[in-house]
Amino acid sequence: MDEKLKIKISIADRVYPLTVELSQEEGLRSASKKIDVMIKQFEENYAVRDKQDVLAMCALQFASQVEQKQIDKAIDSDETIERIKRLNILLDQYLEN
Repeated sequence: MDEKLKIKISIADRVYPLTVELSQEEGLRSASKKIDVMIKQFEENYAVRDKQDVLAMCALQFASQVEQKQIDKAIDSDETIERIKRLNILLDQYLEN
């Protein structure tokens, strides 16, 4: 049985109370720290008008990372399937001899 935990996560100087599974706490805290680091980087490197713009840029960066990982995984899967097909052909040839 997963235990529920009440935590407070701070993002962009705002506190968000959450009720989460115990197993999710570490990931959520780590994610909020990464978001805050990214916010600081965007604020230091770009002329941003407000937190909304910075948060939108953070959301875009995180979403694009997830999408890129899925694309890379699909490419890796295709390559793996092709390697397996080539190995099967080689095995068939070997077994025929």
